Amino acid sequence: MHIADFVSGSFAGACGVAVGYPLDTVKVRIQTQKQFTGIWQCTVATFSKEGVHGFFKGMSFPIITISLTSSVVFGTYRNCLQCLTQARGAGCGPNTKLEVFLSGMVAGVAQISVMCPGDIVKTRLQCQTQFKRGGPNIPKPKYQGPVHCLLSIIKEEGYTGLYRGALPLILRDGPSYALFFLTFTTACEWLTDNSKKRPDWSAVMLAGGIAGMAGWTVGTPMDVIKARLQVDGTRETKQYKGFFHCIRETARTEGAGVFFKSLGINCLRAFPVNMVVLVIYEVLTGFLRGEPNSVEPPRFGLD
Repeated sequence: MHIADFVSGSFAGACGVAVGYPLDTVKVRIQTQKQFTGIWQCTVATFSKEGVHGFFKGMSFPIITISLTSSVVFGTYRNCLQCLTQARGAGCGPNTKLEVFLSGMVAGVAQISVMCPGDIVKTRLQCQTQFKRGGPNIPKPKYQGPVHCLLSIIKEEGYTGLYRGALPLILRDGPSYALFFLTFTTACEWLTDNSKKRPDWSAVMLAGGIAGMAGWTVGTPMDVIKARLQVDGTRETKQYKGFFHCIRETARTEGAGVFFKSLGINCLRAFPVNMVVLVIYEVLTGFLRGEPNSVEPPRFGLD
């Protein structure tokens, strides 16, 4: 088992949160609140009412939970590849694209149990608008912070409330991580000169950004449904009866285009985040394994 992959994935995930959280807040609000019609309008409205703090609501909790989930994703991915290699036997060459795809899918599904509680807390805090200057006539927000939000969900909805939206999360992350890792390894190969065995760091960064955009292109529709189900739990009268009802009602009232409403901002956020995550992950993995070429780029992410 490659423990280094779990450790590196954890640190890389935390860095990714710091880079992409403001845009993630804008994304969630566009997905769940009809008063926000676009990226710029949502950004201006959030800043004018809540200040810079409005873009970082609930960030402390995701730093912890996404560190754990990234650890699970990268650790599971690498170890799954290793198991598939051993199953094929020695001397069979590098992993195939199918093995990369399947390992990515397993990794995406594996992290759901860890990710879901943190994700619902993040989503609800991000959707909670609050004026930067309070007043006697302005109601206090329902959740006072990540821990209060977590405890409130458990108290009001039970422990199952922490896993509201788990099904669309599985359907989002399974395929999206499969495509993410497949795109990353393929892009690294395309961006590497035939005379070289390893891609340059610029190629790794570009491949990571492209892979992130590819993954979110597949995952955005389920991301919309996931966010709406999670926020629906805060209402006294639930708007959606379940997963399929949410899909039907969303399509009926807003059209099929709403499922890709946040695709633009997902891709805008995914490019820099995954550039950072993959470079940090590869550097730390090489360093922790004590490899002589630890500061060099990976061999297409398949070592």
